[in-house]
Amino acid sequence: MKNNIITIILVFFTSSLFAGGPWPQPKGKGYFKLSEWWTVFDQHYTDNGMIDPNLTTGIYNTTFYGEYGITDRFTAVVNAPLFSRTYMNNLRSRTTDEIIIPGESLNGIGDIDLAVKYGLSNPGSPIPISVTLGVGIPTGNPNGGSQGNLQTGDGEFNQSIQVDAGKSFKLFKKNAYLSSYAGVNNRTNNFSEEFRYGVELGVGLFNQKLWLAGKVNGIKSFKNGATAETVTSTSLFANNTEFTSIALDVNYYVSKRVGVSVSYATAINGAIIAAAPAYSVGVFYDMK
Repeated sequence: MKNNIITIILVFFTSSLFAGGPWPQPKGKGYFKLSEWWTVFDQHYTDNGMIDPNLTTGIYNTTFYGEYGITDRFTAVVNAPLFSRTYMNNLRSRTTDEIIIPGESLNGIGDIDLAVKYGLSNPGSPIPISVTLGVGIPTGNPNGGSQGNLQTGDGEFNQSIQVDAGKSFKLFKKNAYLSSYAGVNNRTNNFSEEFRYGVELGVGLFNQKLWLAGKVNGIKSFKNGATAETVTSTSLFANNTEFTSIALDVNYYVSKRVGVSVSYATAINGAIIAAAPAYSVGVFYDMK
């Protein structure tokens, strides 16, 4: 089956009000987060949306995310996987339990994303709208391991444009917000372009010390790139990936500016993507 490859998608610039959305950072202010993201899976969505088994595979990313207000409208954004570890377990015979292919692991840096966000609406607008221009730099390893199928990056530059819009309001007398985004990701090296979209609802509790956010994110491939040949081994990045995911974020301020975050995300449908949840824990510093 063509494109029968496992992939993990790290969708950047689509997180909660704390990081991303249509709200640029004020001049001289910023949001910075260090987090650990991981998933371990033994099954995946195929290119026709069915679920097939695979060798147990895992990936762990230690990531720095930052936003800093250059002006009240311009915000610089960086998402840098400082350390990425991926591994696959041994491939064993089902009859003799002998190791056919030994398991392997790969450590390195991941692909770095840089962006600039511009607020199209005036600061303080009741319906803020912003546009984000991003570039993905292939700093990761796309061909690691003895079979070249362990990866911390996809080996291609990409450019993206994204429009965000949102609204702050009261929900049961609590501060809340609703935001959405849509964008296009242009990929090089014979990868297909992608349409990305999402919506998010968040609410602040306990005098806004605790923020809960629910999200729906998705990617649709234009399927205008090269089609991969049939492969028998797993990989962490692939072409023509598609999915719809749901996620829950919990952010708690332990002080006025410092907080901790926990998140859970899973795909409810997909193609060429892991069929397992992803988790994240982190600490953040919010200058606002």
